[in-house]
Amino acid sequence: MKKMIIASLLIATHAWADPQIIAHRGGTADAPENTLPAIALALENHAQAIWITVQLSRDGVPVLYRPSDLSALTTAQGKVSRYTQAELATFNAGAKWKENVAGATIPTLKAVLERWPETPFYIDIKSPDADSAEMGKQLLTVLKETNSLKRVRVYSTEDRYLDALPVEIPRFVSRSETRTRLANISLNHVCQTPAKKMEAYWYGLELNRKVEVVEKFTLGEGVSPATLTWDKEAMDCFRSQGNGHIILLGVNSAEDYQKAKALGADGVMVDSPAQAREWLK
Repeated sequence: MKKMIIASLLIATHAWADPQIIAHRGGTADAPENTLPAIALALENHAQAIWITVQLSRDGVPVLYRPSDLSALTTAQGKVSRYTQAELATFNAGAKWKENVAGATIPTLKAVLERWPETPFYIDIKSPDADSAEMGKQLLTVLKETNSLKRVRVYSTEDRYLDALPVEIPRFVSRSETRTRLANISLNHVCQTPAKKMEAYWYGLELNRKVEVVEKFTLGEGVSPATLTWDKEAMDCFRSQGNGHIILLGVNSAEDYQKAKALGADGVMVDSPAQAREWLK
């Protein structure tokens, strides 16, 4: 009887808890993204977790950077994989930011995890040309060295990176599976079961996701726009399949935050923790 009471209290607490505020790329609207100053500022603005983007340097070191080319944010050119970690550390990732920000260089994942040893991090793999097995290997090494396996979770828009992760690394359900299952709920009201057994199912997708729906007809096919949106039916479905957790991406207004909160989302990814701080007052 005692165990049943404790379990019910945990469920009730989860149902009414505010969503975790997650700083997208360390707060991409407030400071140069994926840099130490951005993460520090996000935490000052009461972000509860940090979403960072990781690529591999030429010498196999996980570093924080998102675009496919360095020219997007720095004065250098070419892919991250073209340079060593030591070379990348000299590039100013805030070179094209609206104002000068000291210390906005390209940091290593290890340096970030060591500087904030208690902060939860979501790691998004974006490396366009990295070997997926090598990425998994290097991530595991860093996570073990920094004792971070229990406070991180890995995400990627590319299934191959998630599939290649060592079993010790916590990860999200693939974006493709999450999107397909949400589409079947939104458009067909069909609740599918997860593709594989996991101890916990973590899903990350935009609160509102625009897609194109392809319909097959006798004389061809038709394509029409649609918006996949999370509602009570979707949340109930994803949570009914096991230990489900939903992180809603692209939550950048008070209205969307209140919707995510009403739905019972576990977390919301925001571009501006400074702005999100106002929603909580």
